[in-house]
Amino acid sequence: MKKLLTTLLAVASLTTALAQESPKEEDFFKIQKLTAPEGTLLEVGGLVTLPGGSLGVATRRGDIWIVENPTSRTPFFRKFASGLHEILGLAYKDGALYCAQRGELTKMQDTNNDGKADVFETVYAWPLSGHYHEYSFGPKIAPDGTFFVTGNVAFGDEEWWRGESRVPWRGWTMNITPEGKMQPWATGMRSPCGLGIFDNELFYADNQGDWMGSGGIVHVKKGSFVGHPAGLRWTSMSNSPVKLSQEAFFAKIDERRRRDDNGRAIKPENIANEKPTLLYTMKEQFPGTDVQVPAVWLPHGVLGISNSEIVEIPQGVFGPFAGQLLVGDQGMSKISRVFMEKVNGEYQGGAIELRNGFRSGVLRMAWAKDGSLFVGETNRGWGSAGDANEGLQRLVWNGAIPFEIRTVKAMPDGFEVEFTKPVDRKSAEDLASYRVESFLYKYHSVYGSPTVNKEALPLKGVKVSADNMKARIIVGDMRRYYIHQLTLDGVRGAEGSYSLVHPIAYYTLNNIPDGQKLAMNEVSTRNSATAPTSAAPATAPATGKKATATKGKVTTGESTRGAKPKIQEGQAVSMAKAPTYDEVKGLLTRHTCLACHQANKRQVGPAYADVAKRRYTNDQIVELIYHPKPTNWPDYATEMPPMPQVPKADALKIAAWINSLAPASGSGSSSNPDAPKQ
Repeated sequence: MKKLLTTLLAVASLTTALAQESPKEEDFFKIQKLTAPEGTLLEVGGLVTLPGGSLGVATRRGDIWIVENPTSRTPFFRKFASGLHEILGLAYKDGALYCAQRGELTKMQDTNNDGKADVFETVYAWPLSGHYHEYSFGPKIAPDGTFFVTGNVAFGDEEWWRGESRVPWRGWTMNITPEGKMQPWATGMRSPCGLGIFDNELFYADNQGDWMGSGGIVHVKKGSFVGHPAGLRWTSMSNSPVKLSQEAFFAKIDERRRRDDNGRAIKPENIANEKPTLLYTMKEQFPGTDVQVPAVWLPHGVLGISNSEIVEIPQGVFGPFAGQLLVGDQGMSKISRVFMEKVNGEYQGGAIELRNGFRSGVLRMAWAKDGSLFVGETNRGWGSAGDANEGLQRLVWNGAIPFEIRTVKAMPDGFEVEFTKPVDRKSAEDLASYRVESFLYKYHSVYGSPTVNKEALPLKGVKVSADNMKARIIVGDMRRYYIHQLTLDGVRGAEGSYSLVHPIAYYTLNNIPDGQKLAMNEVSTRNSATAPTSAAPATAPATGKKATATKGKVTTGESTRGAKPKIQEGQAVSMAKAPTYDEVKGLLTRHTCLACHQANKRQVGPAYADVAKRRYTNDQIVELIYHPKPTNWPDYATEMPPMPQVPKADALKIAAWINSLAPASGSGSSSNPDAPKQ
């Protein structure tokens, strides 16, 4: 009986401790699948919710479906139109559907009410060169009832890495009236897949590539230039609102066109340790041009690699996040959350993860009548995380409030962080709970960019509001136009002492606001990381700790979710038994590893089997997840970004699985570039 009681107490203690583990994003936002008719390929290119609640779905294969009762268990799919050319956007206006085909904006109507389109009208057609990469996106309906459409650049034939505008308005945003009159609006776009209207203004999301160090959300004002020079080719045309010419641009900015001794074009590569050119400096280089930098950068490999649709969260939907933006990512199959403010007349703001784990690349989103979010997905030709090539899913909030960073706002002396729930005051007043770093990306003709000019910023004090809902941090050495990464992995919630679901936010500081700075006598300067070490309590409290069971004993330790641990030299990191692929697949999906890597096939990055051949130790792989060394893989054009958001326990498990793919000793192994030199 005594043995049974002891066992029951141990189980009860373990259950209580495990219950304290901090909730995750999937505990609040559930992903549900909409089942399409058998044999239907929903490579979604456009989504729109119709007035009666039905869902319009356009596909890259040229079909348009109307889905009736789309939130029910038995949605009904009705084909509305077919035979169109790679639809990459869908909108509804005054009883008609509008879509961007590859070469035109098309209006479609069902005039005889049989449920199928019988009138197809070209609203406006634009030139095409025939290059495969000349995708066309939209439309988005402006507040005045006109349409915005964007055009992808092509790529060079010999210089396949270089974006080109071969025909007018490639790399541009076009504004089109319902009567078919087109006005070029702005240029500098590369792959402008995502359009959105916020605060009655147009914004767009672009992808990393040449002249685009990382993705981001940009305010598109009429006559503005947003960075990619290909579209400047057409600024001499009479209706162009942009007057900067390509000749004037390249007279100051080196596009790095070089040829070898045999006359072959040389692909430009990143130059290490150079003084980088930065996008915001183009404002000084070309003072007569409205150069727009991102209102919000979306760090590459963290918040996406191929940013897509932008939608505003309606009031009464998704709890504390109403009025903010969501932005999808096609490559990483995820959705991030964006909050913006205006400082000195310009938009800026921050971004934070919302939900990973969609079955394919997130391209389009639309709100259902019940407040859930339809998510349209595709990856053909583009690749993505997830285990499917296409999909139509629904993101459903369960009504519970997650402990999250709600917003970050710039202050004259730092940042104010607002939370969705009250914080534990002791942890929030401890400077050791916070880290702030700033960095940026290069502006050059190379595909993508590493992070540059990265600095850890000094934290001088923190003031927590009386209601424990805000923390104002005094930060030194803030830099205008830079991304400021705020890591709050030590802040705990007042309820349950949970850690934040997503403890890292990325704020783009285009302007530092004026106003009253905090006095040092108003703030806490306590920093437990620098305080004298005191004896640990005999029994660690269970609250706020992650529990682990070892041979019948329950131990607790601080959650490292969101932290960026540094593996010390010589530290042993090992696992008794390597996990299987099924055991790590969820981690690889959650942390978007599969967007760039596969087990046995080269993709954006090397195959995991090739990594295993390097004979890294587990702890070296963990360190390389946090601090990649692109020089180890010179044959790959896209450099891996640091992944500080991966918890150490997850990174260790992934590393152990990677090493399980290594061939037997002496068969096909390659040298480890990080091995100690003999």
